[in-house]
Amino acid sequence: MPVSTQTTAQASAHAKINLFLHITGRRDDGYHLLDSLAVFAGAADRVTLAGLSEAMSLTINGPFGQGLEADGHNLVLRAARALQAQSGTTVDGLTDSFRLELEKNLPVSSGIGGGSADAAATLRLLAQEWDVDQEALFPIAAKLGADVPVCVAQRPTRMQGIGEILAPAPALPEAGLLLVNPGVGVSTPDVFRAFAAGGGIVERPAPFLPDRWTTVQDMVADLNATTNDLQAPALSQCPVIGTVLASIESLPACLLSRMSGSGATCFGIFPSPESAVTAARILNTQSARLGWWTWAGGFHHTAPST
Repeated sequence: MPVSTQTTAQASAHAKINLFLHITGRRDDGYHLLDSLAVFAGAADRVTLAGLSEAMSLTINGPFGQGLEADGHNLVLRAARALQAQSGTTVDGLTDSFRLELEKNLPVSSGIGGGSADAAATLRLLAQEWDVDQEALFPIAAKLGADVPVCVAQRPTRMQGIGEILAPAPALPEAGLLLVNPGVGVSTPDVFRAFAAGGGIVERPAPFLPDRWTTVQDMVADLNATTNDLQAPALSQCPVIGTVLASIESLPACLLSRMSGSGATCFGIFPSPESAVTAARILNTQSARLGWWTWAGGFHHTAPST
């Protein structure tokens, strides 16, 4: 099989942010049920198809690539091989494979769906190469992880079930988003154990969400009636999250400060992307010695084909 040295295609894997996250139940198999509003930030990893190869392979670079294994357990390779097995696409009579490259710009195990977004970007790229309809990706995505389906389209989405029930989210207003990660890993299983030990599931009505939010103030008012059920358990495992939340909340024009997913990344919502960038500059001056990762800008609104 000929091996190309040219880059064939690239896709951005945008950070997923849980604006709220309610744990609503637990299945007999142990999986937790959730109700969450997922949106996407401009911050992103990047996956590249860097040419044909004799077998699917992966190289990892970028500021957060060190320590990640490019082996069969990596979600990028798992996604590629799963779609490859299903599509049966061939080149010269052989199932075609690619050299994949992952530029890891997002913190690892940080509550913003980085690995899931990488897997979803890989599915989108290969689907384009092999002429696979995007709808056919969702069953594969669901088998890879709870956050992978929502990352396939990269659109604001309400997630329910174990992440496989997806519904349109309200149209988002223009707003600013600040992401902050303190550089401390948080174990999702440990956070769920702390959640159970702290009392577990709270019975409450499902949040009502409108068709659209006209202003960021309207959005924040509705979000204030919600929470992240995993924030307090994560704080018990990783107290620096509280420091991050307080630091964000103290910044000029901050409208809401909350943790995403199971942590430790936290976010702040601001009136505009520009005000979020200004807040990030202030925070970076204050926290430079702490080595916190920050990103500021706007929501990622659209879902390009790659």
